[in-house]
Amino acid sequence: MLVRLTDAWAEILQRRASNPYPMPVQNLLGEMLAAGVLLQANIKFDGALVFQVFGDGPLKVAVVEVKSDLSLRASATVRGEVSEVSSMSDLVNVHGMGRCAITLDPANRQPGQQPYQGVVSLVDGEQKKLDSMAQALQHYMRQSEQLESILVLAADSKVSAGLLIQRMPVQGGRNLKGLDPQEQDEHYRRIAILAASLKPQELLGLDVDTVLHRLFWQEKLERFEPLVGQSAPRFACSCSRQRVAAMIRGLGSHEAHEIIAERGTIEVGCEFCGAHYRFDSVDVEQLFTLAEDQPPSSDSVQ
Repeated sequence: MLVRLTDAWAEILQRRASNPYPMPVQNLLGEMLAAGVLLQANIKFDGALVFQVFGDGPLKVAVVEVKSDLSLRASATVRGEVSEVSSMSDLVNVHGMGRCAITLDPANRQPGQQPYQGVVSLVDGEQKKLDSMAQALQHYMRQSEQLESILVLAADSKVSAGLLIQRMPVQGGRNLKGLDPQEQDEHYRRIAILAASLKPQELLGLDVDTVLHRLFWQEKLERFEPLVGQSAPRFACSCSRQRVAAMIRGLGSHEAHEIIAERGTIEVGCEFCGAHYRFDSVDVEQLFTLAEDQPPSSDSVQ
């Protein structure tokens, strides 16, 4: 699978124009965004795929969310100085405490159903730091899915792009084309070596057809058409004033009124889209008055 994001990536960066990310953080977030789209499209999960990296470096956390309709958003929180030549280890894995997490949150979660989450260290089995997002995800897929994968990821200020080659699971020793395990190994190794030869500059600068032809010119290529009704990747944020109001109610009346007494207002900014929500004392009073006026729920837990 191959993805190139231009408009959606440009909108994410534009919303940070007043406070842009340091270039190493921006590029890492762009690589994560391409990877998130590849993973979501590959597993065809009905819900949100949330991809995070976090650790003990100046980048506190970077998070990407891609929903099943390929609407997406991304954000990063920086808490320290970032040099222009910072690697992924410099950003989130200074002392080997970095983690990569993928959460699958179903769109129609049933009562009591919890999202699935897989977490792996940004250190491999030999205790070596994983120094790129592609390495981290390949490690994740080996650990959590037991699937061999090759990833090439790249991002700059205009394009977020990624290539994913993944070995398909087989049953009964032979795959759909009747190849035995040894033949499967040989074919996968050849394709993996070709894919790994792709340079980030080629991934960013060349169109999809050119990339595929250059890599696999000896192979028979079949491009799958988009599914009917399938959306193109696009930026979308799910924040709203109603959601922020629910969060404030979750704080409780006492704490919310304490914040009002101290600051005069409660202000919440969305890290994904830059929207700001402001609640004054009247707004907060109405939130809790309306909550008290709601009829009691008939649900109970014993």
